[in-house]
Amino acid sequence: MVAVIAAATLVLHLLTAGRYGIFRDELYYLACSQHLAAGYVDQPPLIAIIAWLVRHVLGDSLLAIRLLPALAGAATVWLSGRLAREMGGGRIAQVIAALGILFAPIYLVLDHWLTMNAFEPLLWMGAAWCVVRAINTGHQHYWFWLGVIVGLGLENKYSMAFFTLGVLAGVLATPERRILKSRWVWLGALAALAVFLPNFIWLVRHNFPFLELMHNVRQSHRDIVRGPLAFIADQAMIMGPLLFPLWAAGVAWLFFSRDGRRYRVLGWTYITVLVLFIVLKGKNYYLAPAYPMLFAAGGIAFERMTQARWSWLRPAYAVLILVLGIASLPLSVPILSPEAFLRYQKASGLEPVKAENQNNGPLPQYFADEFGWEEMVRRVAAVYNSLPPEERSRTAIFASGGYGEAAAIDFFGPKYGLPKALSGHQSYWYWGPQNYDGSSVIVLGSDGRGDREHFASVEVRGQVQNPYSRRDEWFPILLCRGLKVNLQEVWPQLKHWN
Repeated sequence: MVAVIAAATLVLHLLTAGRYGIFRDELYYLACSQHLAAGYVDQPPLIAIIAWLVRHVLGDSLLAIRLLPALAGAATVWLSGRLAREMGGGRIAQVIAALGILFAPIYLVLDHWLTMNAFEPLLWMGAAWCVVRAINTGHQHYWFWLGVIVGLGLENKYSMAFFTLGVLAGVLATPERRILKSRWVWLGALAALAVFLPNFIWLVRHNFPFLELMHNVRQSHRDIVRGPLAFIADQAMIMGPLLFPLWAAGVAWLFFSRDGRRYRVLGWTYITVLVLFIVLKGKNYYLAPAYPMLFAAGGIAFERMTQARWSWLRPAYAVLILVLGIASLPLSVPILSPEAFLRYQKASGLEPVKAENQNNGPLPQYFADEFGWEEMVRRVAAVYNSLPPEERSRTAIFASGGYGEAAAIDFFGPKYGLPKALSGHQSYWYWGPQNYDGSSVIVLGSDGRGDREHFASVEVRGQVQNPYSRRDEWFPILLCRGLKVNLQEVWPQLKHWN
C-alpha cells in the first residue's frame, strides 16, 4: 500500500509538472549548471550538477526538469513507510505515515520544483534510516553510511549541518553515546568531510560568501521572523492542521513510550533543530525535512493507541486525510487555472503562510514566481532586435532586479537570439561583465532613476507586467547608452548579494 501511495505522489507531480511555467529558482539553478563549480554564493554545488545532468540527459522541458524532484518526493513517501516499519509499525502505521507525507502542503509545494528543497527531506530521511538501523541491528557500519549521507546533504544544502548537530545532541543525551567509541562513527565523520571538502575549500577560497549573503538578508529584513510560538504554529500550518496531531504524537512517542524511547535520538534531533531555527530566526519551512521521521513515529503511536479500542479511528482518520488532502490540493499544486485558483482560495478562506516579505500580487509566491518569464524575454528580444546590427553586437542585457530576470534571459534567450545576461546578483556577479564596455545596455528591473545618473541617455522601450507575476517583476525595459564609467572597473561595486 505504501508503494501505491508513493506512486500516486509521483503521478500527481508529473501530471502537474507543466501546468504553469518554470519557477524563478529553477531558472537560476539551470544557469548555475552552465557555470559548474565547487560552490556558489547561495548554495552548494549539487543542485547545479543535477541540473546539468537533467539538461544533458533528459532535456529542458518542464516534465524533464521536474522528474527528479517528483521521484525524490515519491521516495520520501516510500521511505517514511519503511521507517515506520523499521521502528515496529504495522500496516496502519506505514499507511498513515505515507498519507501524511503525500498530503502535507509544504511537500506538495517543494516537490514540484528542481531545487535543493526537493531532495533535502529524502537525505534527512536517509540519515534517520541509518540511525534507526544502527540502533536495531547493532551494526556500527550504519554510522559510516550516515556520514556519507551527511556529506552529500551538505553538498545539497548547508542546513544538513543542523540535522547533524541534532543527531549528535541525541546521541549524547541517550545511551547511544556509547557508539562514540566505535571506529565506524569516526570513519563516517571522515567520509562526511571528504564528500563536503570540495565545497568547503571553495568557501574558504572565496571568503565564505554564503555568510556574507546571510548577513545581508538579515539586514534587509526580507525574511519574516517568527517568535517561538508563532514559529511552531507555522509548522502546524505548513504541514497541514489535520496532520499536526500525527507528528506531535510522533514526538511524544519518541520520548515517552516504552518502545519509542529506543529511538529518542530522533526526538532529540527534532527538538535540537527546532530550537536552533527559532534562535537563529530561520524561515518557517527550514524545519520541513525533519517531519517525515515524525510522521513515521506518529503513525506507530496512532496504530498502538487504536489497537485495543477506538479501532474505528483507523479508517476514519485515513479517509479524513485522503478527502481533505484531495480537497486542499489546489491550494498547493497547480491543478487549477490562476483565475479558478483565486476563486477556490477565496471560497476556502485559507491563505498560505508567508516566509518572505514580498509583494506577490494575487497569487501566493510559490505560484507567482512561475509566471511571466518567457513573456519578459520576448519583450526584451523585441527591443534588442530593433537595434541596428552594429549597436546590437555591443549591447549587453543587465538584470539589476536579480537572478530571476538574468536566468530567464539565459534560459529562453537563445530562442530569440539574445546574448547571455549580466547581473551583480548572487553568483552572476562572479561570472563577470564578459567583454561588454557599457556603451549600450538593456536594463531590467530598474525604475531608471539610478541609471540616469550613470548613462548619457536612458529610454523606456517596453514594459513587463504579467497580471499573475510578483509585483517586483513589473518594470520598464530601459535602453541605456553611453555608460560614463568603465564597466570592467566598476563591476566589483555592482555586487548585490541578498
